[in-house]
This record gives sequence, structure tokens and C-alpha cells, in this order.
Amino acid sequence: MSTTQDLHHPIGDPDHEIGHEHRDVSGGWLRPTVFGMVDGLVSNFAIVALVAAASNTARPVVLAGLAGLVGGAISMGSGEYISVRSQNESMQAEVDVERHELEHNSEAEIAELAQIYIGRGVDPELAQLVAEQLSQDPEQALEIHAQEELGVDIHDLPNPQMAAGSSFVAFSIGAFIPLAPFLFGAKVLPIAAVLALVALFVTGAITSRFTTRTWWYAGSRQLLVGLLSAAVTYGIGYLFGTTAG
Repeated sequence: MSTTQDLHHPIGDPDHEIGHEHRDVSGGWLRPTVFGMVDGLVSNFAIVALVAAASNTARPVVLAGLAGLVGGAISMGSGEYISVRSQNESMQAEVDVERHELEHNSEAEIAELAQIYIGRGVDPELAQLVAEQLSQDPEQALEIHAQEELGVDIHDLPNPQMAAGSSFVAFSIGAFIPLAPFLFGAKVLPIAAVLALVALFVTGAITSRFTTRTWWYAGSRQLLVGLLSAAVTYGIGYLFGTTAG
């Protein structure tokens, strides 16, 4: 095993960067922002396509697009808030159970923690010593049990206000893109379609940050999903417009 890095950057060196970066999978602000924009693009592109196919003027498209933007943004923001808040409350209830057990049944909790380490290959005697050592500080013990048993960092729970706000704003931006040409005088769908499809590819590519997929695969996949959604709704709108006409 090479020790070149250790020689140049001793472990005690505070400037030594250890480890590697991970993708954002914790549900902070970035994920709801990116996926909120994708949702806004797909849903409002579909709405705009449907109404544009069924109408000969831009006014119905603008009204439907604005309704889709406002209603969707409120739905996304409130839904994200309730979802994250409920998740945090559920997690906090489980953490409270752990806190109670640590206060009233500490020996069993130490044994449980030791068993976790044994299951990971630590020698039983050493696992017991480590569990006892880590359990001396009640707050540290709670953090460790929450992490090991619940898989959560109690100091890094998602912020419901941040998630709701970022989702609301991102959805609004995404939903505005296919609507924008009609707001500025366009009367036909192709301009809105080009803008929406380009934006879908870009935002899809950005989602590759959260997956193991390449940017071009994630972008192409999102482009196809948006195109399919718009094609289906456009067909429905066209049939409706023909029947009504």
C-alpha cells in the first residue's frame, strides 16, 4: 500500500484532506430544487401542449399555463414541507425512544451497540469495550445509537422550510419556461417546445449528480419522458379541439 500521501500529508496535519466526497442524498435543498424544476417543466409543458393543440389563440394557453404554474408550485411546496416535517417528526419520535432506553435501560443498549459492532466483524471483547467507552457521554451515546440503529444524524435533519421554499421556486421556474413564449406573444407551440426540451435535457443531466448515470444518459432520459408526456397530452388536446370544432 502506497504511503506517499501520508508522507506528504501527515494525519495530524489540519490541512490534510482525508476521504472523498459523496453525492447529496440527504434531502437538503439541492435535490428538491433540481427535481422540482424537472416536475415543473414536465407538467406545465404537458399542460401547454394540450391546450395549444385544442386552441387557436394564445390566451387559453397562457391561462392554463399560469394555473399550472401557480397550482403546481403551491402543491409542490406544501407537499414537500409536510413530507419533510412528517419525516422529521417520525424520526424524532424514534430518537426519543432511544433516549428513554439509554436513560432507563443503559446496559441493554450497550449490549445492543456491542452486538452491532460484532456483526461488523469486531472481536466481541473489543466491541464491548468500545460500546462501553462510547456510552459514557449520554449525548454521544444518543448520537451513535441514532446513527447505528436508525441511520440518521440527529444534528443534520432536512429543513422543511428550506425544502418547501426551494421546491416552490424551482417548480415555478421550470413551469415558466414552456409558458414564457406565449407570454411574450408566441401563438404556436414549437418555440415553447424547443425551450422546454432543451431545459429538460439540462436539468436531467444535472440529476446525474445524485445517481451513477452519466450526464448524457440522465439528460436524454428526462428529455424522452418530457417529450412523451407532451406528445400524449398534445394528442388529447388535438382530438378534443377537433371534436369541439
